[in-house]
Amino acid sequence: MTSPIDVLIIGAGPVGLATANFLGGKGHSVRIVERMDALIDYPRAIGLDDESLRAFQALGVADDVVPYTTPFHTMRILTPAGRTFAAFEPMTTELGWPRRNAFNQPETDKQLFNALQQYPSVTVSFSTELAQFEQDQDSVTATLRGKDGDETVTARFMVACDGGNSFVRRQLNIGFEGETAPNQWVVVDIANDPIGSPHVYLRADPERPYVSAALPLGIRRFEFMLMAGEKAEDFDSVESLYPLMAKLVPNPERVEVMRHRVYTHNARIASQFRQGNIFLAGDAAHLMPVWQGQGYNSGIRDAANLGWKLSCVLAGQAEPALLDSYHLERRDHAKAMIDLSVLTGHVLAPPKVWHGKVRDVLARLMDFVPPVKRYFLEMRFKPAPQFKQGALVQRQLSAGNLPVGKMFIQPTVTTVQGSPTKLDDVIGNHFAIVAWATDPLANLSDEQSQRWRELGARFIRLLPANQVQHAVPCKDGVVTLGDEGLTLRRWFAESPASIVFLRPDRYIAAAASPLTVDDVSREALRALQIIEGD
Repeated sequence: MTSPIDVLIIGAGPVGLATANFLGGKGHSVRIVERMDALIDYPRAIGLDDESLRAFQALGVADDVVPYTTPFHTMRILTPAGRTFAAFEPMTTELGWPRRNAFNQPETDKQLFNALQQYPSVTVSFSTELAQFEQDQDSVTATLRGKDGDETVTARFMVACDGGNSFVRRQLNIGFEGETAPNQWVVVDIANDPIGSPHVYLRADPERPYVSAALPLGIRRFEFMLMAGEKAEDFDSVESLYPLMAKLVPNPERVEVMRHRVYTHNARIASQFRQGNIFLAGDAAHLMPVWQGQGYNSGIRDAANLGWKLSCVLAGQAEPALLDSYHLERRDHAKAMIDLSVLTGHVLAPPKVWHGKVRDVLARLMDFVPPVKRYFLEMRFKPAPQFKQGALVQRQLSAGNLPVGKMFIQPTVTTVQGSPTKLDDVIGNHFAIVAWATDPLANLSDEQSQRWRELGARFIRLLPANQVQHAVPCKDGVVTLGDEGLTLRRWFAESPASIVFLRPDRYIAAAASPLTVDDVSREALRALQIIEGD
């Protein structure tokens, strides 16, 4: 038996790699085991959102990932006649990054893997699978099976990122609620894009609905729905794909097929994301159809949510009860994303003929109702990541328009030295107390201030950019930043609170006015299950 470790992660996919980065960056001992011999090297997910890029920013890999993305990626759903039913073209960057991005998953996963090399406390074992496991109140004991035989590992916690057919989930007898779509789709990835038009097009063709997606690095993805009477084995060969592609490209036999595979779309979610010291994340916890590109992103949200909580508990900063909030916060939002993805699939391939006719009428009417059209263009329908329960000051969740439970924005700010930078790059992967115009420590007692300092929190004062050079000094440790584009001023103008308490995942745990900040601080620390020092 090897020495105990902090966290054992099952699966070296993006969720496992991201979780390991969050933990490794805090110095925790982590081992990832992956049954495959190497990272998967072919395209899978194709959509990366602003929340995921913000999480990658916290891990220090966003700049390495961006070259493998196409920012501001548009998606259009077309009716059988070719009319645009819905165009999703969000051009805003509230979280500091474009809201929709096409991306190359193998390259992105590689950057997450490469980032782990800087952490000596993290190891990755390929060609190794989890054979069995058991847990008690304090730890998980696992038998790992590799090329050199079996070994036993003990970990304080285990995170199962082992996919939709999760061995861990099945062994724990955790329900996987939902349904499997009756239709299968054949996915074809092509090098040297034979079309070249940008973005993603979903064509609701009654003869055969299909998707045509432009991806980074000159890759084109086609997805074709299998129709009645067709089977997956009918499309085993590259040659069997030519009739499908003939409607979209001339001379389909000349395209360079990288890979093709038949997929079944699932809409399923685990009944619980935590059982004792074991957690489900990514596809092991939820599966969703591809239509909103949220499967990958939901998994990264899991990693960002769980990573800081595990770290706080492992460091002795928070009570283990904090980990219960992972299920409370993540399951509802994952379910909302599943429902949205299912709905989008029904727009593309309606379950009933009359559904399609209603869709086509709505497509025509949208042109005459600009607010409705903007609703789709700006993707306002996408469920906002707002928690209704969890590691938050509960009494503030329904108090007027307080922003508790929401993710804080990330504009570009100006430092005292005059340099522009993203807000999160100043805060780092830490807690933060952020205030508009006032010193966030001015009304915070020494005792409360010290408790936040022990957590490694950052203290930020925000001012109009033109005032930064002449601002009155703050208490030690407070960083003053300038709001160059008025984004932060507008945000705080809409909130009755001028001070927010941010978690490491940038969600707002509590909000206060300058004269209530000390009392709210005490509530926030209790809500976060932070252990009081000696």
